[in-house]
Amino acid sequence: MEISKENYPRLLIVGTVPYNPQSTSRAFDAYFRSWQRDNLAQVFSDPNEPVKGHCGHLFQITDRRIVSRWMGRNIPTGKAYRYEDLGDDVSTFTPGGIAAKENKVTALMYKIGRGHSPFTHLLRKLLWRKAFWNTSEFNHWLEAFNPECVFLSFSNDFFILEIALYVAEKFDIPICSSTGDDYYFNTKFSLNPLWYLYHGMYRRLNRRVFAHKGSAIYISDKIRDKYNEAFGLNGQTVYLVSDIKRRPFRPINPENIKIRYFGNIRMGRNKSLCDIADALGRINPHLMLEVYSGEPDAKITGIFKAHPNLAFKGRIPYSEVMLLSVDSDILVVVEGFSKRDVQTVRYSLSTKVADSLASGCNVLAYGAPETGAMEYIKSTHCATVCHSIDQLVTSLSQLFNDVNLQKQNYQQAEIISKKNHVVEQSNARVENIIRHLVDENKESHA
Repeated sequence: MEISKENYPRLLIVGTVPYNPQSTSRAFDAYFRSWQRDNLAQVFSDPNEPVKGHCGHLFQITDRRIVSRWMGRNIPTGKAYRYEDLGDDVSTFTPGGIAAKENKVTALMYKIGRGHSPFTHLLRKLLWRKAFWNTSEFNHWLEAFNPECVFLSFSNDFFILEIALYVAEKFDIPICSSTGDDYYFNTKFSLNPLWYLYHGMYRRLNRRVFAHKGSAIYISDKIRDKYNEAFGLNGQTVYLVSDIKRRPFRPINPENIKIRYFGNIRMGRNKSLCDIADALGRINPHLMLEVYSGEPDAKITGIFKAHPNLAFKGRIPYSEVMLLSVDSDILVVVEGFSKRDVQTVRYSLSTKVADSLASGCNVLAYGAPETGAMEYIKSTHCATVCHSIDQLVTSLSQLFNDVNLQKQNYQQAEIISKKNHVVEQSNARVENIIRHLVDENKESHA
C-alpha cells in the first residue's frame, strides 16, 4: 500500500500519554508517522509536560487539576499547548510518571492508581465528573480543530472512553478504536464487590463506544477475531513497527555474550527476568542479563538485588535502545506466569517484539504460552521460545552454541519483520481505515 500525499483527515487522538516517538506512546508510530502534524491532535491525561512529537495540537487534563477543582480552587482543569512552545528534550519526560510540580496528594493518587484496583478506577470516575473536564476552554479548543474522526486508544479508566464518546457525538463523527489489551472480556472471580460494580459499569460504557459508528484496529489477529465477532465490527490488525536498522548476521561468541532486555518489567516480567538471570549463572557465573527500564517502583525493581547475574540499568532514551539492541547477541522478550498476569497480557504484543525481530539479534522468548507475545513469536518460528523455568538452561545453552539455529532464527525474523512490522505498510493501512470512515460519514450527511 502507498502512503497518500493528500491532506489527511483531522484526527483527534484520545489517550493517556502524549504521542511522541521517544516515549512509550511511540507505538502510535505504526499508525500516524506519515500524518500531517497540523491534522493530528490529542487529548491526554499524563501529568508530564509534553515535548515536540507528531501532534500539532495538544490538550492536557490531569488528576491534579481535577482534584484542585474538587477542593474548591477555581482553576482550569485543562491546558492547551502550542506546538512551537514545546521543548525537544525527553530526558526529563518519564511516561506515566509524576511531574515535579504535582502536589503530594496528587502524587500519592498517581502511585495508588498505578495498581489499577476497582476502587481507584471508581474513584477516578467520581473525580472526573463531566462538568470538570467538559469546560468552555476544552470545547473552544475542540471547535478550533474541528475533528473529522476520533481515534480512541483504549484504557481501563472511564474518562478516556467518556471523552471520546462526547467528542464523537458532539461533532457527529466516527470513532476508530485501538484495542491492544482485553479490558472488556477480562472477567474474573473476586471477593471484592467493587470489582463487579466497576467491571459492569465499564462494560456498559464499552458497548456504547462500539455501538457508535466507526471501526477498530487491533494489535494482533487473536484479539481482532474476538472483538470483531462479539461486536459485529470489521476492524483490522495493524502490527507495531520498529526503527531499528537490521545488522548483518554474526554467530554468537560463547566467550562474550551480550544479553539484554528493554521495556516494561511489571506484570510478572521482573520475576521472569530473574529466572533467566539465574539460568545464566548456572551456565556461567560471569554471564549477565542487562535490564533497561524506566520503572520507578522500588517494589518492582527491588527483587533484582538477590540475583547477581542481573544488572538493572534503568531508563535510557529510545535512540540508545536502538544502538544497544543491534550491539546485542540476544534480546529477551518476557511475560509473567501468574494467572492474573497472563489474563492481563494474553492479547498484548508490544513494541519490544517488533524491535527484537528487526534488530538481527537472536531472540529468547520466555513466559506463559497463553500470552499474546509468546503465541505470536512461537507461531512465526523466528526465536527460541521457552515456557518453563526447567527448560531455560537447556534452551540458552543450545542457543549459545548452535550456529545453524542462530542463522535460522535470523533469516525467519527478517521475513516476519518485512511482512508485519514495516512502518509504511502499517501507516497506509490505518490511513485507509480512517479515510474510509470519514468519507462514509460525509456521504451520510450529504
